[in-house]
Amino acid sequence: MARRAGGAGSAERERGVRGARRPELRLPPLEPYEGGELEPDGDYDGLDFRELDLVGQDGSGARFMDCALTGCALDETRLRNVRVLDSRLSGARGVGTNLSEATLRDVEVLDARLGGTQLHGAVLERVVVRGGKIDYLNLRGARLRDVVFENVVLVEPDFGGATLERVEFPGCVLKGADLTHATLTDVDLRGAAEVGIARGADRLSGAVISPVQLMDLAPVLAAEMGLRVED
Repeated sequence: MARRAGGAGSAERERGVRGARRPELRLPPLEPYEGGELEPDGDYDGLDFRELDLVGQDGSGARFMDCALTGCALDETRLRNVRVLDSRLSGARGVGTNLSEATLRDVEVLDARLGGTQLHGAVLERVVVRGGKIDYLNLRGARLRDVVFENVVLVEPDFGGATLERVEFPGCVLKGADLTHATLTDVDLRGAAEVGIARGADRLSGAVISPVQLMDLAPVLAAEMGLRVED
């Protein structure tokens, strides 16, 4: 069961940025999962999914509560509309995992190696994504609240039309992000190792960046404004 981390401290309030609340997971003793393939609308509680091949399986609509998924293969795994609660995913790998319209609440995602993951229309609340690399993450129309991307490489993530509130990127490498029509509130990019915005730089209102990042983003911001810069 996850314990709720405290709210933003005085330092965050003084800076005018509300910090993300992180999950503090305390998983109970887990039972090894021995149930065969995932089932649509399945109910999985207190289970340890370890080094399993879940490629192409269909767990759409399932609920995962107080679970650990470690080293599982998730290529083309269908997990649409799942609820993942008070759980930890470690070392997940796969291409084309479908988590569209999923709910992730009080979840840690550690050292993932994923490509083309579908999370459009999903709800993420008190989620930490730490380490690893995720290519072409689709978060279009998703709602992110109290989410931390920490020391992870995000290549061309799509936040188009998404709502981001109290989202942080410490140590994150952000390459070619799409913020088209996104809404940002208390989004802290200052700790990111790299911030690359491909589209939607005009949506950065509601985000905080460092002076150095401002200089790096100047060409993109100028292009969004139609501003010509000449010697």
